[in-house]
Amino acid sequence: MVPIFTYRDERKLFAVVGAIIVAALLALLQLDFIRSGRPSPLTIGFTTLGTWVQFAAATVTNGARSGAGTIARMPELARENGTLRARVDQLERENDALSEALARVPAEASLARAQIAQPGGIPANVIGFDPDNVLRVVTIDRGLRDRISPDDGVVTGDGVVGRVIEVDPLSSKVLLISDPTSRLPALVQRGRWWAIAVGTLTRVKLRFVSQDADLHVGDRVVTGAGRSFRAGLTIGRIASIEPMNAGALDRSAIVQPAVDLAALTRVLVVPK
Repeated sequence: MVPIFTYRDERKLFAVVGAIIVAALLALLQLDFIRSGRPSPLTIGFTTLGTWVQFAAATVTNGARSGAGTIARMPELARENGTLRARVDQLERENDALSEALARVPAEASLARAQIAQPGGIPANVIGFDPDNVLRVVTIDRGLRDRISPDDGVVTGDGVVGRVIEVDPLSSKVLLISDPTSRLPALVQRGRWWAIAVGTLTRVKLRFVSQDADLHVGDRVVTGAGRSFRAGLTIGRIASIEPMNAGALDRSAIVQPAVDLAALTRVLVVPK
């Protein structure tokens, strides 16, 4: 006799019966939570799942809309980007110009002080240095046509720079006081001790100071009357005093120039 149900059919029957029993239990559990007025875990789960599905759908929809809007605005965004880049470039140029103007302020202020003290002075720009650095010489943009002549003094508002040694129609060369060939009559202002100021490449050395001079570090050194300068213009201040040798008839000292000779941009030429 052939059996009506096979083993496989029995498994399906058991699965169906099991599903019905589980559904019934869930229905009874749901009914119990409803009667008690509390949300069931099943309701909470379905609600949470539905919320997440809606959130995902909204995100995808909004993203698609935003992407489509961005693509539509691409030409406008490109124009705005170009405008912003041009504005940034303009602001950078303006910033560079303001920085340069600010950097010139100290030199311009120093020149203004020099012009007040020397009303007949001729303002000039420093346009070159000795490329070989053998001589402490600078070139200025004033020459014969501006009534510049050899031995004219050159100053800033801070003090003495040097003297004119060579004149061309449109430019002149100035020997700085730090050059070893430079010689200036000098005076230690506090005690009125005379000396000769000689360049040392980086500073100035006072030579032939009286052995009785009571020199102090910080003493102000000024020009004595000479071919290029009137008396009383600042050369610098004593930075160190050299020890006297036995039997020496004079003493010497090192002077730090009042003018930063390595950063000259604007000077005043004082005719003799």
